[in-house]
Amino acid sequence: MEHSNINLNLKVWRQPNSNAAGKFETYKAENISTEMSFLEMFDVVNEKLINNGEDPIAFDHDCREGICGSCSMHINGRAHGPWDGTTTCQLHMRAFKDGETITVEPWRAAAFPVLKDLTVDRSAFDRIQQAGGYISVNTGNAQDGNSLPINKEMADASFDAAMCIGCGACVAACKNSSAMLFTSAKVSQYALLPQGEPERKTRVLNMVAQMDKEGFGACTNTGACEAECPKQISISNIARLNREYLNAQMSL
Repeated sequence: MEHSNINLNLKVWRQPNSNAAGKFETYKAENISTEMSFLEMFDVVNEKLINNGEDPIAFDHDCREGICGSCSMHINGRAHGPWDGTTTCQLHMRAFKDGETITVEPWRAAAFPVLKDLTVDRSAFDRIQQAGGYISVNTGNAQDGNSLPINKEMADASFDAAMCIGCGACVAACKNSSAMLFTSAKVSQYALLPQGEPERKTRVLNMVAQMDKEGFGACTNTGACEAECPKQISISNIARLNREYLNAQMSL
C-alpha cells in the first residue's frame, strides 16, 4: 500500500475528572503518516500541545500490541474505531481520509467513570474477576503435560473465551452498558475445563453478583457487544453463563 500523509480535524472529549463537566475541543492533526497507529497520531498531537504549553490529551495505553485492553476510545461512534476485530492501538491512520473529522470520546458507562479526558476507571472489571476468576491450585510440583485429557472442542472454546482482554468495548457498545460478554467469557474460560470444576457454582454466582453491584446494565441480546469486541468473543458465552447461573442457583 502506498505511503502518504494526511491532515485531519479532531473533536476530542476533554474532562478534568469525573466530578467536572466535560466538552469537546477541536485540534488539527497535520502531516500524519497513514502508516501511524491511532495512538501514534495522538502522540504527535500531544507533543505539539506540550510544546505550546498546553495540557496534553490523556488516554490510556500500555502494550500497543492489542493485548492489554487499555486503549479504550470511542472513535466516530464505534468502540475502537471503524475496523472489525481491532483495538485502538492496532487501528492505523490509513482507515481515514485526508481532511476527515474524527470524533473521539471515552467509554460512556456509569460503571466506568471518567478519570481524565479519554481515560476511564475500568477497575469494576478487576473486582468481577476477583470475585470468582480463579481456580483451586495444588502448589506442589507442576503436572506433566497432557496428564489431564481435555476434549479438544472444549479446550478450543475455553481458549476462545480466554482471549478476552477486558477492554470494555462490549460495555461501551451496549445500549444498556451491560458487562455480560466480559463476565460470561471469564466464567466460560473455567467452566469448560475440569480445572475450574471446584469453584464452578460459587464462581458464577459471585461474579454475577459483583457485576450487578458495580452497576452494569442488563443484557437484552442485541449483539452489539460481539460486533464491537476486538477479540470477537462470541455471545454464545452469555448463553453458557445463564445456564451455569441457573444450575448453580438450583443447587443452593
